[in-house]
Amino acid sequence: MNERLESKNILNTATEIITYPVVETFHSLQGEGYWTGVNAFFIRLGGCDVHCPWCDTKHSWNPQLHPQQSAQDLTLIAQSVNPAIVIITGGEPLMHDLFPLTTALKNAGLQVHLETSGAHPLTGDFDWITFSPKQFKAPHPSIYDRASELKVVVTSEYDLKWAEQQARLVPKSTLCYLQPEWNSPQSKSLIFDYILQHPQWRISLQTHKLLDIQ
Repeated sequence: MNERLESKNILNTATEIITYPVVETFHSLQGEGYWTGVNAFFIRLGGCDVHCPWCDTKHSWNPQLHPQQSAQDLTLIAQSVNPAIVIITGGEPLMHDLFPLTTALKNAGLQVHLETSGAHPLTGDFDWITFSPKQFKAPHPSIYDRASELKVVVTSEYDLKWAEQQARLVPKSTLCYLQPEWNSPQSKSLIFDYILQHPQWRISLQTHKLLDIQ
């Protein structure tokens, strides 16, 4: 009992003193996947070593370029906008130990989601995990059993084969999405035709870009 209390006190202290490189925070709608259209507060952390060539947040790759904020301060900001969900994204957020941040958010009664490529060991306590594996850096095995939804960005037919490989590694309950790469027009027809032949897949669209919102 004393050991549990001590561990809890250490973690609570960590939420005050541990900081993260924060690219931006913003209040908007979730634009992709199962939670599309839901009121969401985003915490975009700096740092990524996956380096997708079509990434639209390349400015997030170098964590040293972004100011540090504590888990406690980020939680206060999130609470102030009363979101339905808080989404920790990147960059690649699993480059950081996310337990202090998710502990602070969940202690405040917030529902916490993660968007990750799974390229690093899973840390943190999440209500939902969007797993978007990339061929440029293999996912860590710890992510597969925890994936709530699998989302694969498609630019070519090879990405469809990659998607099927990844789908075989996640639980049967995991929702499976194919998402067109925004600047690859051919990917839309590839996905459309593929889903008509493979009904276990769904399409995910970047509706925030269609609506021209953040």
